[in-house]
This record gives sequence, C-alpha cells and structure tokens, in this order.
Amino acid sequence: MEFAEHITTPKLDGVVLHSPFHDPIDGTLCVTGHHLILSSRKEDVQELWLLHQCIDSVEKKYSNSNSNQNGGSIILKCKDFRIIQLDILNTEELLNIYTSIEKLSNLERPESLYPFFYRPMYNILEDGYTLFKLEIEYAKLLASEEWRISHINKNYTVCPSYSSSIIVPKSIDDDVIVASASFRDGGRFPVLSYRHDNGAILLRSSQPLLNNNNRRSRADEKILNAVLGSGKKGYIIDTRTTNYASHCKGKGGGTEPDAHYTQWKRVHKPLDKIAKCDGSLLESLSKLIDACNDSNCSSDKWLSRLENSNWLTYVQNALNAACLVAQCLDQDGASVLVHGTSGLDSTLLVTSVAQVILNPDCRTVRGLQALVEREWLQAGHPFQLRHAKSCYANFRTKSQQPTFLLFIDCIQQLYYQFPCSFEFTTQMLILLYEHSYFSQFGTFLGNNEAEREVMKLSKKTTSLWSYLNRPDILTSLLNPMYEPNRTAIWPSVAPVSIVLWSGMYLRWVINQNDAKKSLIKIQNIIDYDKNLKSKVLKLRKELMDLQKEYEKLQVETGENNNPDSDSS
Repeated sequence: MEFAEHITTPKLDGVVLHSPFHDPIDGTLCVTGHHLILSSRKEDVQELWLLHQCIDSVEKKYSNSNSNQNGGSIILKCKDFRIIQLDILNTEELLNIYTSIEKLSNLERPESLYPFFYRPMYNILEDGYTLFKLEIEYAKLLASEEWRISHINKNYTVCPSYSSSIIVPKSIDDDVIVASASFRDGGRFPVLSYRHDNGAILLRSSQPLLNNNNRRSRADEKILNAVLGSGKKGYIIDTRTTNYASHCKGKGGGTEPDAHYTQWKRVHKPLDKIAKCDGSLLESLSKLIDACNDSNCSSDKWLSRLENSNWLTYVQNALNAACLVAQCLDQDGASVLVHGTSGLDSTLLVTSVAQVILNPDCRTVRGLQALVEREWLQAGHPFQLRHAKSCYANFRTKSQQPTFLLFIDCIQQLYYQFPCSFEFTTQMLILLYEHSYFSQFGTFLGNNEAEREVMKLSKKTTSLWSYLNRPDILTSLLNPMYEPNRTAIWPSVAPVSIVLWSGMYLRWVINQNDAKKSLIKIQNIIDYDKNLKSKVLKLRKELMDLQKEYEKLQVETGENNNPDSDSS
C-alpha cells in the first residue's frame, strides 16, 4: 500500500507545537511517509522532524468537551519518553492528521520503514555490516587448537535464532551440534560467548527439553564437558527461581539433570520476570516513566512511586547475576553456562553485563558496538518483536519487553561508579537505546540474522555503526575523563549504590543543559591541562638543549683558556 493512501492531509498551516523546554511554535505541519515535520517562518526556531516509528501512542483531545467542532490537540507519546502536543484549530483536519499518524506509526512490514528509504548524505568510510565478523572478533581464539567455526547453521535450520556461523570446540563435530540443538529450547545449544584471560569460558544457551521424563542428551553433555576438560568443574547459572524452573519442567523444559552433568554445579540467580517475558518488565518501565512525568507529586510520593515501579530492583538483580558470573570466571577460574528459558532475554543480559565488568575492550566505543553485535544482534534477540511498542502504548503484547534498555541501564550504573573507565559517555548509550526502537539505519531491524538476510539489510540499508564511527560523530561521544583500565571493575550492587538515570528517564522533565555544560567545562579543563603539559615538556626539552649547549661551551672555553696547555 502506498504511503499516500494513509495521508489525507499532507500539509496544514496554523499548527501549534508544544514540546519540552521550548516555547510554543506556530508553524506548518507536513505529514510524509516516514516523518512529521513542523517548520516555522521565524528565524532561529528549530524544526521538528519526528519519525513515525518513534511514536508509541497517539491521543486526540477536543478543545470543548461539549462540542467537537472547534478543533483540539493531538498528543504524541514517543518511545524516547518525550510527549509532544499539536494544537489544530479545525476538527476535520485534526481527525485526518490523527488517523494518518495512527496508521503510519503502526506499519507492520519492516520493508515499509524509513531505513529502506534513507540515503546518507555523507561518504561511508567503513561498512558497519562487515565490521564485526566472527572471524575478526575471535581471530586469536581461532588461531588456537581448541575452537573452530562451524557452518552447520548456514541455512538456519539447526537454530533459527542463531547466526549462520558459530564457534564451537574443535573436538565437537557437526552431528553432535545437531543432536544438542534438538535437546535445547528453540535449538539454542551451548555456544561460546566470551573467553576470559585466564582461559575460563562463558557459554550461553536455552533451557534443556526434558519432555517430563528427565531425558538426557549425550551430545549436549559432550559439548559442555569438552569446554571444561577432564577433572575441571564449571557452573550453570540459571536465571530462574527453582520454582519457575520446576514450572517449566511441567511444560517439557527444566534444568540439566545433575546425574548427567556431574562436572557442573547449578546456581539459581532469579530474573524470572525477564526470563518469562510476561509483560512485567514493560509495566515496570511504564510505572517509572509515569512517576517521572508527574512533576507535581510530593517527595514522599515520588520516592514511593519510584520504589513501587521496581525498575531499580530489576537493574540491581541483573547486576548481581552478572557479578556472580564474572566472579566465577575471574576469581574461581571456572567456566560458566548461563541460561534462562528461551535464552533470548535474561541470558543475553547477564552474559553482556558480565563482559563489560571483565573485559576492558567492551568499555571502548568499538568494543561496545562489537558486544551489541555479537551478544544481541547475532545472538538472536528479537528486537522487532520486543521493541514494537514501549511504555506509553495502550495495547501491548507479552512479547514486548525493554530487556535491551535494562542492559543499557546496567552499563550506565557501571559508568556512574567508574566514570574514568569508559571511553564513551552515556550519550552513546542513549543513542543505542533510541536507534534500537526507531532509526534511519537498518542495524536493529528484524528478529535475527535469518530475517535480516531475507530483507537484505546489508545491501538495502545503512548500518548504525557506519554512522557512529564517522570522526565527527565519534568525537562527540568520547569521554574526556577516560583513562584505560585493563582490569575488571567490580561494582557495588547494594541498593544505595543503584541510581535513577536522570539523563535517560528525566531528560524531558528536567533540563539537562547544565549537565552538558559541565561536561564541556571538564573537556576544556582537560584540554587546557594537556596543552599546559605539552608546553612544559617543550620548555623542558628546550632547557635541556640549552644546558647541553652551555656545557659544550664550557668545555670549549676551558680548553682554550687553560694556562697549563702547550700553547701558553
């Protein structure tokens, strides 16, 4: 269907825009296939360019409760938590605009979205779609005699949500992989996630399928034991409570039978609400944002609403589980398998945050991009399904869940406690969050690699990484206080240490300009300090050169004026 069929009123004058931290703007509203554009003839007035994909819900309010003949307002609630109001004088035009936005913000086919129509106005210096290939990311590991790349999933028949190429132990042949995949929910058999410096391995998978009779899989056992080696012990971190794991067993799932996994010790670190994907996490975010938007509530009520939202509890629990995984790998030197139910949410959350704690490369710009690519995109987190709607939506499904935002928030908590250990600022985290929900780039489209291959994203769209790695954009995301830290960062997970991320959740309620100005001042101070040090070093070098010249002259003068010399 053509976009024009959804647009009854493509252009309308006399629309008044109300947006956070700006005076009302009277201008012309244009409705295009992908954007709402409001422009004003006044100078120094910033235009509004809003992607339809950014809009989470649309509401209309008539100006008079007793009559709907005098126009009214359209309230746009966005996936970046912003609320925008458009005042329209004519009721018929208001209904036309409302209907168009409602339809255009709920297009179901990904091929209809803006990334397939966007053409960058800059030269692409590097293709983000080929930047983090498996062979490049794990080059050192593959050079060893322990691991290899398997292409058994090249047609996505073994596991629809995994990538076509997978790293597995060299001692494991492809038939064993196929057998193990049949034993795991969704075919998500144990795969390599990370190898720590001490050789400990982090694996991830989905739950085993026991089919109510404790069935075993020798192939699955063989993969896990091949990672450990003989005589070594490992941990299985289950992100469900024992009760929920038992509930899953009643439906054919469950946990690995202890009798057949004697080298592995199972530990439960409950993240049930995330593992279940039952809508609780999105409801929690909705309560948080509602509290943040209520600027009239008292301090006591605000604190109560913040606590009742449970969002910070989710953050704390995720950090706690990730720290346990990191401790097993780093301090015990033990390999770890992480899984919940499907392995698509809580599993990826925990393995990703654990790597940020342990691996200093993940705390760099490129390293964070690589982490998102391999642990979320290539690992099959269903972004299109999870991010179809956000906290303002009136109609939600259980498959919609902000797990990726929770991951981003966990990194922010680490940044808050270790601000000098990250190469990037929290602005990069905000950009990742926003582009995962709405974007001109194709990176987060689709639910897995198989779907992205069908849509031919690498050929028809531009990668977000190509944009972020442009020098002018990259410079704006760098942390001026960054000092490379090659060690692990161990955060406090006490409740008092977990903070609300005002830069994310309150940015449309409390003006963040002061924080931005502070960062600029820090940058200027650091630049001044660097320049001063450079000048001092230069002067020191000049002084040393002068000292050498002086000493040379002294020697020459002493030789020429020596009264005991033959020439005297």
